[in-house]
Amino acid sequence: MTRLRGLAWDHRRCWGPLDASIGPYCAANPALEIEWDRRSLYEFGEGALGPVLGAYDLVVFDHPFIGDIAEGGLMVPFDLSAEQRRGFERDSVGASWQSYARDGRQWALPIDAACQVASYRPDLMERYGPLPRSHDEVLELGRRVLKDGKWLGLPLVPTDAMCLLLTLSEPSESDDEFIAGEKIEQAVRQLRQLAALSHPNSPKWNPIRCYDHMIAHDDVVYVPFAFGYVNYASKADRPYLRFADVPTPRSAGALLGGAGIGVSAQSKHKQAAIDYALFLCSPGYQRGDYVKSGGQPGSLAAWQDGEVNALSGGFFASTLATIEASYLRPTHPGFISFFRQCAPHAAAAIAGELPAAELADRLNRLYRETRHGQPQRSVA
Repeated sequence: MTRLRGLAWDHRRCWGPLDASIGPYCAANPALEIEWDRRSLYEFGEGALGPVLGAYDLVVFDHPFIGDIAEGGLMVPFDLSAEQRRGFERDSVGASWQSYARDGRQWALPIDAACQVASYRPDLMERYGPLPRSHDEVLELGRRVLKDGKWLGLPLVPTDAMCLLLTLSEPSESDDEFIAGEKIEQAVRQLRQLAALSHPNSPKWNPIRCYDHMIAHDDVVYVPFAFGYVNYASKADRPYLRFADVPTPRSAGALLGGAGIGVSAQSKHKQAAIDYALFLCSPGYQRGDYVKSGGQPGSLAAWQDGEVNALSGGFFASTLATIEASYLRPTHPGFISFFRQCAPHAAAAIAGELPAAELADRLNRLYRETRHGQPQRSVA
């Protein structure tokens, strides 16, 4: 009997379709046993990979780890046929497929696709007219809802503060400058304006906490930027959320998220793990049981499927334009370490505790060290 162990992150969007896959997949492969464990959202995005890869055959993780993975050969590359590769490339949502490639190899498959999008309570928003389409319109909405004792929402824990900065600042990614200083100062100014109109608990919120609050209370009307979660749009009972493209002039410009599934180089059952990962990411499973079990698929066919959108309150169709044009973070070695170091500084700048110009200096200095120095690796 072959036993595969996998590690997911602890939200139904991730573990729901993985757990649901075990029964049918093992029924079709009776010599196989599969077990999925869970870890926190923070560990998924910024934790250490090294200890994990020694204990699990399959790991669901965030794409900025790819540089360290490729450099260290930490995972098994998916050496797909030309036909398989073309199929995945055509079925990719935005840059999801590209985000798991490095040095000419494919180190993971895009099992989940996401980016920062807008969200709102439709029952609360209906009294305020159409959704805002620009920063100024968001501020105007924020002032209007504040008069009614309500708020905007804006997840501002350090990780999300850094993601917001990347969404709004248009990184240039040169070797010596990650983001131009004036772009950082402009983004911080905009984020301070939004934060002033956002719920007082926003600095404690990641997207999940923000959405949980919106469902449980009636005081947050609209969120301009936060990673989308289909689960809150798929609720059959009220209150539920609806999602939309971000309010930027380009109807784009949001940070790409999502999740990839990779096979540990230390796995004793590499081919069995690869075959299972291919099944999980196949268009048929992605637009079927994957969505029905609470997942947010990485398959474009699923995002465009009418039945899938009917089940999800139009989540996918309503945000597809944003994710198709979303910003792909760098995947060079050391980027996770750079991101982790910068995140508290970004949060401090948005809170007014650090001058925006000083944030720009710190961020670009750390980026130069990452590119030219010897940064501490995130996978240790």
